[in-house]
Amino acid sequence: MQIIVHTGAHFTDDDRLMKCLLRNNDIFSKGGASVPGPGKYRQLLRSTLSSMRDHTPDPQARDVLMDAILDDEHADRVILSNPHFFGVVNAALRHGKLYPAAAERMANLRSLFPYDDLEMFMAIRNPATFIPLAYEKSKDPSLDHFMDGVHPCDVRWSDMINAIRAAAPDVPITVWCNEDTPLIWPQILRELGGLEHDAHVEGGYNILRDIMSEEGFSRMEAYLGKYPDLTEMQRRRVVAAFLDKFALPDALEEEIEVEGWTQALLEDLTERYDEDVFTIKRTPGVTLIEP
Repeated sequence: MQIIVHTGAHFTDDDRLMKCLLRNNDIFSKGGASVPGPGKYRQLLRSTLSSMRDHTPDPQARDVLMDAILDDEHADRVILSNPHFFGVVNAALRHGKLYPAAAERMANLRSLFPYDDLEMFMAIRNPATFIPLAYEKSKDPSLDHFMDGVHPCDVRWSDMINAIRAAAPDVPITVWCNEDTPLIWPQILRELGGLEHDAHVEGGYNILRDIMSEEGFSRMEAYLGKYPDLTEMQRRRVVAAFLDKFALPDALEEEIEVEGWTQALLEDLTERYDEDVFTIKRTPGVTLIEP
């Protein structure tokens, strides 16, 4: 069986992806894929993975889990989504490391499903915005204490990816940047569902509703409906053009107010993030979805 796990990250799609996957369950099921409701597995998997810190899973654990998750449904591909796979939001960044428990969790997940084709999907986002959000959710008294002496520029997603690859080298990883999500949302859904690159998906452009004017979104939908045979790259260019003209400024611009952070630091963080994404793109076993 193909087991696809979408592992967040926090502060990316806010469970929009889970809702959109469920909306497309009928489409996915025609290809043998299933999208179980999160209530069937999130707590169950979390408890199982937590217990694996001290105990080897029972040989029957995998079958018991899949029976509970699928509930008599037959599927060749199961899609599981949970932003807390690698820890709760308070554990998203500790001592300057992004998801320090990720490698162990993925290794345990691999051992839990030893004979299945396990794949990981994850969105990442610029540390310039991720760090302040993670700090805001933490209980640390200060940002310095929260970072444990690590400079923000030394926070890299590639470190987490490399740790996961070392712990579970046979697990393919697909990554995309949260900043690119509006342009690549349909492809993300297709990749998760194992669909052909030009397959129809429901709600492929709904994420744009939050960042475009109502007029702009309606005009874009009408234009795309008028030209249904556009290639994926052509559709992305159309979306980019409408976004350029009709994007809501407040929806695209994030106010970042962190004591001691200068504009120069934010620009440096963004530049290093771009370099880090390029590093991830060249990492063996990793696929980067990009516009």
